[in-house]
Amino acid sequence: MVNDTPRPSESALRRALRRAADGSTLDATEAAVLLHARGDHLDELLAIAGRVRNAHLRAEGREGVITYSKNAFIPLTRLCRDRCHYCTFATVPHRLPAAYLERDEVLDIARQAAAQGCKEALFTLGDRPEERWPAAREWLEARGYGSTLDYLRSVAIAVLEETGMLPHLNPGVLSWEEFQRLKPVAASMGMMLETTATRLWSEPGGPHFGSPDKEPAVRMRVLTDAGRVGVPFTTGILIGIGENLDERADSLLAIRGVARQYGNIQEIIVQNFRAKPDTAMRGMPDADLHELAATIAVARLLLPSTVSVQAPPNLVGDEFELMLRAGIDDWGGVSPVTPDHVNPERPWPAIDELTDVTAKSGFQLRERLTAYPRFVKAGQPWIDTRIGAHVDALADKETGLANPDAVLSGRTWQEPDYALESQGRTDLHETIDTTGRTGDRRGDFDSVYGDWESLRRQLDTSPTFSKLPSDVRNGLKIAAENPGALLEEKNADAALALLTADGEALETMTRLADQLRAEVNGDDVTYVVNRNINFSNVCYVGCRFCAFAQRERDADAYRLTVDDVADRAQEAWDVGATEVCIQGGIDPKLPTSFYADMVRAIKTRVPGMHVHAFSPMEIVSGATKAGVSVQEWLTELRDAGLDTIPGTAAEILDDDVRWVLTKGKLPTKTWLEVVGTAHRLGIRSSSTMMYGHVDHPGHWLGHLRTLARLQDDTGGFTEFVLLPFVHRNAPIYLAGVARPGPSRRDNRAVHAMARLALHGRIHNIQCSWVKLGDEGTAEVLRGGANDFGGTLMEETISRMAGSEHGSARTIEQLESMAALAGRPARQRTTTYGVVAPKEPVRVSLSGH
Repeated sequence: MVNDTPRPSESALRRALRRAADGSTLDATEAAVLLHARGDHLDELLAIAGRVRNAHLRAEGREGVITYSKNAFIPLTRLCRDRCHYCTFATVPHRLPAAYLERDEVLDIARQAAAQGCKEALFTLGDRPEERWPAAREWLEARGYGSTLDYLRSVAIAVLEETGMLPHLNPGVLSWEEFQRLKPVAASMGMMLETTATRLWSEPGGPHFGSPDKEPAVRMRVLTDAGRVGVPFTTGILIGIGENLDERADSLLAIRGVARQYGNIQEIIVQNFRAKPDTAMRGMPDADLHELAATIAVARLLLPSTVSVQAPPNLVGDEFELMLRAGIDDWGGVSPVTPDHVNPERPWPAIDELTDVTAKSGFQLRERLTAYPRFVKAGQPWIDTRIGAHVDALADKETGLANPDAVLSGRTWQEPDYALESQGRTDLHETIDTTGRTGDRRGDFDSVYGDWESLRRQLDTSPTFSKLPSDVRNGLKIAAENPGALLEEKNADAALALLTADGEALETMTRLADQLRAEVNGDDVTYVVNRNINFSNVCYVGCRFCAFAQRERDADAYRLTVDDVADRAQEAWDVGATEVCIQGGIDPKLPTSFYADMVRAIKTRVPGMHVHAFSPMEIVSGATKAGVSVQEWLTELRDAGLDTIPGTAAEILDDDVRWVLTKGKLPTKTWLEVVGTAHRLGIRSSSTMMYGHVDHPGHWLGHLRTLARLQDDTGGFTEFVLLPFVHRNAPIYLAGVARPGPSRRDNRAVHAMARLALHGRIHNIQCSWVKLGDEGTAEVLRGGANDFGGTLMEETISRMAGSEHGSARTIEQLESMAALAGRPARQRTTTYGVVAPKEPVRVSLSGH
């Protein structure tokens, strides 16, 4: 190890040990100091860590119990696109009989393991070998697979169905979308962080040089994406590969940050480097085992009590007692069937031997599943519905550990059965305006959204935009002469000056926007006669601004059946509606067929009804759960009768803001891909922006630019909808992170800027009467907006968040609202066409 960290003084070590003994939160400097501990200082450090480990075991409900997982190591492919200088697992095609294990070979290993009582199928493989090796591409193509991950998903399902073993997947670097795709086939996943020392990746001669997947920033993104998707995740560090002690401490603290934020890190492996022949690092010394013990102890002190600490038992020689003293509470995977293919020269100890050495230190050894007990007992949202029965079949219901009496047998991997009757508070769309919501927050408020304090540290404090008089004048000049040019980079200062304008400048901007609206749209304020139908509010994504989502067992939770959705569509048609807008929570118990079935049921019942349905988040979630591409899933929905999609789930199209607003929602890149795909399939969409929370005018400008680029590419947006943040019951506001919605000035400025900056691209600017109220709506209609959406007939999402402006409007009420702005109102179609003559429109449903 290259240790250029100065050895701390005796007083610094004593001070750090005292703070650790007092239970103080340690910072990076103190952690690095403690990593130096040896001799008596090390003994004291281990004693402190041991006490913290024991408290962890009590908190987890397994006092005195050290765990392990009885597994089978399945090396799906040993090909890899990376070139790690210490690895003997990855090899080249000519040294292998085939690029991948065949499906039958995988199942042979799994069946042998199941016969020995192994419950975990540990899939380990190189990163995306098809991107480096033609042999890998050819093997996959010959068998009809588009990628290594497609094949991995397929064989994971085969293991579930044929043996009942639970897959744990280690495929390396994954994206948010790929986690979504693999989560339904695995009880847990993992990837070693190894180190945050970028120089070990970027500098020639470093252990990770030439390995694209070993860039620390990339691997940290994997950890956070796993958290956003809610995957029980194993990670860890590899010590002794050239990092110094400051860098080692930084690696542990980086993992701590993710664990606090998302709660999905189930264990950290502290693994010691062991030099292997025939590698570039064969001459490096092995990591010292006392150094390993110190690192384990510091890891135990730094990490949240929910995270277990593990040391691989085959890499520690005879020093089992030392590792237990250091604070481990898990030995990791141990296989009676397969070798450790990453460290084949070091066999796993026999389980009986591990039981004995654990007992000598005063602990009982118990088998766990690949997902740790707290995830097993919690079930959703950590364990996907489709493997819930597989996990339950092997788990002890009381402890969440492995059931020693469980019989391994294959179980069908399939969609969940959907209830034939609607469930829960199905009248919420009506009673939200009378009885109201049961409470101001869902039952898991303190855990589902992640660590609020970590979020506060992530916040980009709103910058102060300096408005020079010349920028304001230039902005107004561009707005008058060539408003679309406000989105050009060279005019950024001018655009920001207008977005932050007040006084006379704001009045001039809104006047210019209103004049432009009159030129483009005329004086009519348009609206659609529609009904919102939210088919379920069960959702575990963890959007921090959303007060609509509920856990299944919460008092306000509900689900509708396909027939109930069709009934509501029929009711809407009977009173004159031309559109139903359908969205719901990302409900894990809804089969992927439910979405197309809803559309078909509506079109069968009411062929003339326009179906405007499913946000990009719902689309990507449905496609990944179904194991098909977004294009395939959208094509199925289009063929079922889907007409357009709402461009919701956009919030602010800037991931720095999105990851504060949401825990698990789709990234900006994915939102754009979904919407762009819909447009290319002939499915048009709206576009939206929710503002006034943790954002600032710079984000608004970036959002408009992003939408403009996509519109230039596809031309598929029908309108731009401004959605002021409703704060009252929003979790991110209740936690003190977000501000209480936009100001009146903000509302006027963003609507006017949208009209000006999107000129020539998006013709219709829509405001939200639900969120603005009558007076606020009239004000922005006088400043650039030409449309106020629909009658809605029912609106639950904003009302659950605390909006006080009702959930439905009659046509007469909409006409009165337009009159406040001095304009007439006119009905339109969803895509802003002329409405075909029908029976007189009444727009009145029972309860409204």
